[in-house]
Amino acid sequence: MRVETREPSGSDVRARIDSDLVAGDVRRTDTELRIGATAPLDDDALRTAAALAARSLRSEGGTIAWRAEDAAQVRAIVEGTAFGAYDPGLFKRDYSSRPELTLALDAPAELCELATRQTTVVRHVDAARDLANRPPNDLTPVALAAHAKSHSLPHVTVESHGRDWIEDQGMGAFAAVAAGSAEEPQLIVMRYEPPNAPDGVTLGLVGKAITFDSGGISLKPPLRMQDMKGDMCGGAAVIEATAAIAELGLPVRLLTVVASTENVQDGKAYRPGDILRAANGKTIEIINTDAEGRLLLADALHYARESGATHIIDFATLTGSMSIALGDLYAGWFANDDDFAAHIDGAAQTSGEHAWRFPLHPRYRRYVDSDFADMKNGSELGEAGAVLAAEFLREFTGEGPWAHFDIAGAAFIERKRPDYALDPGGTGYGVRLIVELAQRFAAA
Repeated sequence: MRVETREPSGSDVRARIDSDLVAGDVRRTDTELRIGATAPLDDDALRTAAALAARSLRSEGGTIAWRAEDAAQVRAIVEGTAFGAYDPGLFKRDYSSRPELTLALDAPAELCELATRQTTVVRHVDAARDLANRPPNDLTPVALAAHAKSHSLPHVTVESHGRDWIEDQGMGAFAAVAAGSAEEPQLIVMRYEPPNAPDGVTLGLVGKAITFDSGGISLKPPLRMQDMKGDMCGGAAVIEATAAIAELGLPVRLLTVVASTENVQDGKAYRPGDILRAANGKTIEIINTDAEGRLLLADALHYARESGATHIIDFATLTGSMSIALGDLYAGWFANDDDFAAHIDGAAQTSGEHAWRFPLHPRYRRYVDSDFADMKNGSELGEAGAVLAAEFLREFTGEGPWAHFDIAGAAFIERKRPDYALDPGGTGYGVRLIVELAQRFAAA
């Protein structure tokens, strides 16, 4: 998608929204595209309208023109157009020859910079979607680390560490999940340290990146197992958000930690009944090898805090129970600090990433009490799965503000979503929200 901006000029080719049309109605005339939207016409409806307009031209290419009058409209139109123009067919033979779609945005001069900014952001949303849609035989943990290192940006350094280093660091939870795979696991660490960042604040971004999840010995059902290539969407989101923030030059210090491996089974795979020791010294009884994401995050969260992150937010496709609770539209999140939560809530609303805060309560800790270790990695009761997972993670976050995003439903969808004209696969959830959160920290 290419974006051109200009000041209002009475263009005779533009997109127009009529609130009295039925949602999703698309009609063409020679010079006008009319897209129905529900009333009231909010930012989300406009984002969807822009996506539907772009989708109508995706197969043939061309130019679609919009007039925007305020900042919210600019965001919605740029983002929606990118959603509708995205093609998930990365491995189709004709992918490289797909036609180009151009967005011509008629907007006041003072909004042109915002349009350029959002174009940068959605480019990284698309990159996160590409990562999620790459097959597991192509996107291994080592390949994900190579992708992170390909972001050659000012003030950004990237390093990655393999199996021996992970074990030497005492990351017994992470190492156990990786033990069953021949693919080398990777702890990916990105640092963004702009010279004008305020002292005393480092935003930690932690991502789960299981490049394929069979469930391990606690094997998943075969139906839709192919979608388990998307179990790395949290890692994709924090990598691409870090790159977007650096490209925009936001003055906020970042420490990004991504734990990446496959979760598969062989003779070395970890088992139900095993007891693991995490990097912070706490022991974990394994109840279910398919509750592996929280084990990766345990060591990654501890590493981020010990490495200087003052505020931590993690993103993970963590629990099926969150998908059951919120479907594929909202992500659920948790926070241990209300001031940090207020920043996150504001970032979610500005970015348009739908998010709903869930409770943390110490009484949920009993769900992961173990007779044999400090805790266990799941519960046999089948209750409050997303909440008990958050309480498990809290054991490894150290002192300071922390938030956890369970993006299981919203980050990788199994069927088309009419809003935003989303195809099955990765959605890039989290990139826009993280950029807005960094913007708030930069302005503080």
